[in-house]
Amino acid sequence: MDQSADTNAAIWQSEEIVATWAAGARKRERNEAAQRRFMAVLLPFGEQERFTFLDLGAGTGAASRAILDLYPRSTAILADFSSQMMGAGEGEMQPFAGRYRYIEFDMSTGEWPAAVPAALDAVVTSMCVHHLPDGRKQGLFAEIFDHLAPGGWYLNYDPVRTEDPVVHATWQRVNDDEDPEAASKRLHRTPQEQASYDNHIRYVIPLDQQLEYLRSAGFRGIDVYWKHLENVIYGGCRPG
Repeated sequence: MDQSADTNAAIWQSEEIVATWAAGARKRERNEAAQRRFMAVLLPFGEQERFTFLDLGAGTGAASRAILDLYPRSTAILADFSSQMMGAGEGEMQPFAGRYRYIEFDMSTGEWPAAVPAALDAVVTSMCVHHLPDGRKQGLFAEIFDHLAPGGWYLNYDPVRTEDPVVHATWQRVNDDEDPEAASKRLHRTPQEQASYDNHIRYVIPLDQQLEYLRSAGFRGIDVYWKHLENVIYGGCRPG
């Protein structure tokens, strides 16, 4: 693990870095659109059913938009700790005006805002839990469980780490094949890009460890519902 200081908070609260990130968001969303739509399909609701879900670490709302689009009577609460990111998200979320609201929430603490309902129908996280240290991941999963209504679901789309060097080399080789510029980008990162990457991988942990956190929190129906190399969608439900 990188032993340098964790600058994740400073990175995502920087106007310049968030603006740079947002500029590339549309391309990333196109690349990940199928995964986020699949997350929406995994939620056990009828197309016209009314339900409320929480999108933790929502950023500009890519996961929320996929769910709101598939379920036209759903309502989203988007939580993020970065006012800069939420500001960027407001513009992206306008097609769903009246069906969503942003709230400020720092997932690195266990202090949930009063604005979060006591019994949510679903919680989703997308490309954010990997920024948390192990103990905080485990604590967050337990808190999510406590905030779900009986039968409520939690889904997480995130990268995982492997301890097997052969698997790691395979992931890198295939990623380089899928993105011909990946190897060059990896070797020629700017200091800002390197800092962002270091924070991206700092707390990434193996998949089995995260599934065990779900089990210990009380979730059932736990599975890896999708996987492509290091990226996975896993989750489970609070028993009804």
